[in-house]
Amino acid sequence: MGKKVMTGLVAMAFVCSVLFFVTSCAKKQVNISEAVKPTVEEVQEEVVVVKEAPKEVTVVDIKEVPPELVRQIEGFEDTNIYFDFDKSNLKLEAQAILKKKAAFLRYNSSFAILIGGNCDNRGTEEYNLALGERRADSAKQYLIALGISGDRIKTVSYGELRPADPANNEVAWTLNRRDTFKLFQ
Repeated sequence: MGKKVMTGLVAMAFVCSVLFFVTSCAKKQVNISEAVKPTVEEVQEEVVVVKEAPKEVTVVDIKEVPPELVRQIEGFEDTNIYFDFDKSNLKLEAQAILKKKAAFLRYNSSFAILIGGNCDNRGTEEYNLALGERRADSAKQYLIALGISGDRIKTVSYGELRPADPANNEVAWTLNRRDTFKLFQ
């Protein structure tokens, strides 16, 4: 019984210290005159964090792919995985989807993949970019564990910048907490 209490206290101390760290980080206050205020597009281009960016990427052109492979590619890219609020661990449904993606990548070795980590709009922009990166990295590590070479997997964090649904409600937030997948050669 004493061991359980001690473990609980250690866990509580860890959670409290993490909460203290997260809530104590202040945002920088920057005054920008209206004359030099960047556009939304410029800000979005600067904020996106790219991890292991592909040097030369040729997006898969469906016209150049054999017809029997077109539906598989579209299904691959259209199937996202979703996360719980403020989490980057893979759910069982996500693991099942990633197993199918790994099978496709094993069979089609000329393809590589770009995993985009996304978040809902709650939390700071910096926090959401970091969370998106952790989400994309979770999927990458799982694919590597399934035998896909890390050289074929690139990740990027979009944070809250590319919502699937721009609404501000639970349904939209659920759709926005996702990893997206894009094939390239």
